[in-house]
Amino acid sequence: MRMQAAVAAIVLALSTPAWAQGAGGSPGAAAPAASSPAKKELVQRVLKLNQSGIEGVGEQLANQTAGQAMQAAGSALGTIPDARREAVAKEIQAEVKKFYDEIAPILRQRAVQLAPGTVGAAFEERFTEEELRTLIAWLESPVSRKYQQIAGDMQSTLTQKVVAESRAQIEPKIKALDQRLAAKFNQPAAAKPAAPATQAPAKK
Repeated sequence: MRMQAAVAAIVLALSTPAWAQGAGGSPGAAAPAASSPAKKELVQRVLKLNQSGIEGVGEQLANQTAGQAMQAAGSALGTIPDARREAVAKEIQAEVKKFYDEIAPILRQRAVQLAPGTVGAAFEERFTEEELRTLIAWLESPVSRKYQQIAGDMQSTLTQKVVAESRAQIEPKIKALDQRLAAKFNQPAAAKPAAPATQAPAKK
């Protein structure tokens, strides 16, 4: 399967109706709280405290994309003669790792860039300044439960945004990896030519 299809599958798998439209929120949620410079500063502190988790969204996308590529390439190894299979497998692993190393920083950076307008906007809209202070201090409180309730939806929203905004940068790399892997599968065997691989996908 081609990597473009793999990326589309990731988008579908992580999509959720809530938050895709922006406003909704969970049933019974409080009305949007007014914003202020102080609140914006608190939101930035919350994002800073959660930066590793935000970067983890990009990391997860990179792992999923590379993992699907590796799985697809592995299934195609059956078309390679036994004498060459191990060598080709190592070459594929190296190519997929290179692909992962290229896309992971892009996706991590994109997640951080998009977080203020997605995760940050949600905090700013749905939390008061006092709640944000409580969250920053990581105290046991109702605000902590509230955060846990919406955290999954916010991560899904950010994931969708990262995929959409990174597509133009990632797809050319996917195509390039696809071509490199296809070339390896099409190399002739020692005794007789190996059957061309249907489609050596790309990911890691």
